[in-house]
Amino acid sequence: MVDVGAKPETVREALARGFVALQPETLSLIRDSSIPKGDVLAAARVAGIMAAKRVHELIPLCHTLLLSSADVTFLPSPHPAGIHIESRVRTTGRTGAEMEALTAVSVAALTIYDMCKAVDKSMVIGDVRLVYKAGGRSGTYRRAGEPPVVRGR
Repeated sequence: MVDVGAKPETVREALARGFVALQPETLSLIRDSSIPKGDVLAAARVAGIMAAKRVHELIPLCHTLLLSSADVTFLPSPHPAGIHIESRVRTTGRTGAEMEALTAVSVAALTIYDMCKAVDKSMVIGDVRLVYKAGGRSGTYRRAGEPPVVRGR
């Protein structure tokens, strides 16, 4: 594990995004709350937030972070059929929150897959990426070609 003890505490923020491609019929079932396992997006939101809080248990050598905020949001898309996922994580500490945001998106996507697999085995999880990070020695990073990051959303 990297020693971050000498680094100053700063406000850190990270935003990650991903996409779950699925059949249009599956998207309709999700929107109509007709998936047999229940409310897909509510379960995926909670799963993503829980995952962000437990990254240190999942990824070897990751530091334990005290998160001040973690959120997961969804945007259903008719063309291509699927669900865009976005996670924003904030903390004040000595190391960044990128892994927490990426893990939140990944686990939210896996939860969508799990809850919908009985009706759609062709789903594809993909395009998980860091979009924005701020704080720390390396400063601010914004991925080129992404829609603008709205702070405080």
